[in-house]
Amino acid sequence: MTEPTQSCGLIAVLGAPNAGKSTLVNALVGQKVAIVSPKAQTTRVRLMGVAIEGDAQLLLVDTPGIFEPKRRLDRAMVQAAWGGAEGADILALVVDAKGGLGKKVIDIAESIAGRPEPKYLILNKVDLADKAKLLVHTEKLNAAVAFAETFFVSATTGDGLADLKAHLAKAMPDGPWHYPEDQVSDATERSLASEVTREQLYLQLHAELPYASAIETEQYKEREDGSVEIHQQILVERPTQRAIVLGKGGVRIKEIGARARAELSNIMGRPVHLYLHVKVKPGWDEDRDSYREMGLDWVD
Repeated sequence: MTEPTQSCGLIAVLGAPNAGKSTLVNALVGQKVAIVSPKAQTTRVRLMGVAIEGDAQLLLVDTPGIFEPKRRLDRAMVQAAWGGAEGADILALVVDAKGGLGKKVIDIAESIAGRPEPKYLILNKVDLADKAKLLVHTEKLNAAVAFAETFFVSATTGDGLADLKAHLAKAMPDGPWHYPEDQVSDATERSLASEVTREQLYLQLHAELPYASAIETEQYKEREDGSVEIHQQILVERPTQRAIVLGKGGVRIKEIGARARAELSNIMGRPVHLYLHVKVKPGWDEDRDSYREMGLDWVD
């Protein structure tokens, strides 16, 4: 009897904003490792989810959506997305099958066409898509890029995910696992806490607060009873935005804190004491320290 051969590889999950990349990574991992919201460009930094299929460990790099950058923050996010593809064993292009093929999708496809890594095309949200258009999208993208495989999935319903995961596992190079079996992400609890709070901002405030906000951790400490105490500042650019986050009588920020606290307690498996404050900081997205806190590189 020979011992099973382990395999492990890096899969860069690329695509335009709102293609469902984070939802797909969460589904393949089997639990939430990346925040999601209906808002485009929710993902700001590179994050890796760790999934296991048989003897294979899949290192799924969830990247920010790739789009035409207009601000420094945009440029830093796009740079992080392409940086997530460095050293990848597979490039997985995720396309919103419901949304169709816009210029953003075609530009990304053309950008990876000449790269040497094997490329997989993943048409996501097929449960919502016009079935007649799926074939058209597939033919057009495969004409632009020599995809090794094409998959039709729904990260939300789970359709097609088992087949996708099995194919990814078979494509992983032989080698030892990089992470323990029970580790699902490379994110620290501190960074996860910031992301969960930011997710609640997006989910609860919707279009009221555009991308003019960030989370800054002032304090993160373990208490003697095993619980965690976290103090965070929500940075906004204008006093009117501060009023939106606070809500009438502080109702909105209490609800943001309550939901973020509950989710963090569930994820961490222990009590979390979360304290939120809102700070007006004009031009925070031009401050090097803010980028360091978010985990993004400063770009000129």
